[in-house]
Amino acid sequence: VLAELIEKFVSHLSESRMDCYFSTGSYKAMDADVKKENLSSVQKLGVEMTVRYGKYLNLLKEDAENGLCFVLMNCEEFLKQQQRTVVSSLCCLQEHYAGYDWFASSIFLIMSGDSEKTLMFLQQFSHLLVSAFLWLPRLHLSMHLPVTTLEYGIHPVYFCSAHHVEMLLKAELPLVCSAFHMSGFTPSQICLQWITQCFWNYMDWSEICHYIAICIFLGPDYQIYMCISVFRHLQQDILKHTEA
Repeated sequence: VLAELIEKFVSHLSESRMDCYFSTGSYKAMDADVKKENLSSVQKLGVEMTVRYGKYLNLLKEDAENGLCFVLMNCEEFLKQQQRTVVSSLCCLQEHYAGYDWFASSIFLIMSGDSEKTLMFLQQFSHLLVSAFLWLPRLHLSMHLPVTTLEYGIHPVYFCSAHHVEMLLKAELPLVCSAFHMSGFTPSQICLQWITQCFWNYMDWSEICHYIAICIFLGPDYQIYMCISVFRHLQQDILKHTEA
């Protein structure tokens, strides 16, 4: 039901010029017989973890690995059309996105391992503003960002979402804010980790689905509210750890 709901919602928005924040060219998917060898070691590890998790949730069949590789390779090629070249020694500014694409993997699971559906959804989703915040590889070396922003190698999620989380945390949860300050850690570091991984390894699968759905339906600012909610939920634990 969730797959069908977000599919129809995104399809409807991507047909409206008013809602299309990013303009993207047409893209034809590569051959379905994508070899796993073409993926980086980080991606291969991510694929193994995703497939294992998907089977544990009874969402994927035995041949799911090839389907996920197909999605990841096509996403990389599709997003490459919207990238610019930046000469830099920073790891995060090399041609390939340094991490694993947790968002694309989450959508693959929501679509029950249907690679064609997943790819179609991601292509339509990439037109919308919310894609910049939920799908981190979306803005990797993107021509939609100013060159000065690109050269720093800091993703907009860090200086937009994570920054606003810190601002809200001061007002909403001052004790949690003080606890972080005393620890020498910043809440934004933790938030960036959560957001990059789509809350994998932090939330149950149903909650991860809720997070993705809420941000798609209600807007990217709900990513900030979600982080604040998690900090509120963890407040007693955070304060207990600070005392200890």
